[in-house]
Amino acid sequence: MAAIFWHDGRWYDEQPKLLGPLDHAMWMASVAFDGARAFEGLAPDLDRHCARLIDSARKMLLEPTLTAPEVEALCREAISRLPKEPLYVRPMFYATRGFVTPQADSTEFALAVYGAPMPEPRGMGCCFSSYRRPARDAAPTDAKASCLYPNMQRALVEAAARGFDNAITLDANGNVAELATANLWIAKDGVAMTPACNGTFLNGITRQRVLQLLRDAGTPAIETTLTREDVLGADEVFSTGNYGKVLPITRVEDRHYQTGHIYGKAREIYFTFASGQPA
Repeated sequence: MAAIFWHDGRWYDEQPKLLGPLDHAMWMASVAFDGARAFEGLAPDLDRHCARLIDSARKMLLEPTLTAPEVEALCREAISRLPKEPLYVRPMFYATRGFVTPQADSTEFALAVYGAPMPEPRGMGCCFSSYRRPARDAAPTDAKASCLYPNMQRALVEAAARGFDNAITLDANGNVAELATANLWIAKDGVAMTPACNGTFLNGITRQRVLQLLRDAGTPAIETTLTREDVLGADEVFSTGNYGKVLPITRVEDRHYQTGHIYGKAREIYFTFASGQPA
């Protein structure tokens, strides 16, 4: 796997060892990160991912040591140093000092960029999870924070034990929120629909992009409250997310779906957009 790392003014070809047992990030999870993609010489929306990282760090009580353009410049340099294979780009801020609360002035930055194949759009099977997304006053749901992921890890393990690839999580009110690893979409009667952001999950950057691209292409696309019954009664189901971009879902519980026109349109127009976003 091709990989490169940056920390404290230096590039590394192997992972630098950054944390010890007294570091705040290790035992109190004071870590904000973002994930972007580079593939075929493209890095779509990299600037937006870097800007979100800065926002997430501040919401995690950290003080970023770099600006968003500085983070973006490091990401682009890392991409340029690696082969033109699909890459995952993961910048992060974390605290090294503090007891319960992090000391903001102990914030450090690290960057990892490494080879990660793009998932094939073969069709996922998903189930409804018994694990929910937290309410906005119960967790830092407005940040892309590492501490939010353990419950989604449990959702994925639960789904795998049932023979599924991913899990559909609900919010505290029992409405559909997202997949464990991506935003969820359905199509019904020619309309693309995705759960309205209510503070329990991130308004994904790829989600935002696909929503606008569909509207610009003349496809009705709305944000709305979705229920379990809406998903099971949909004509199409698909996902958007940084890791796989736009992927079809062909099974939810015991309901099977065909890959349809709206999913196909969303994938086509996203990659057409991406082709104009050089690394």
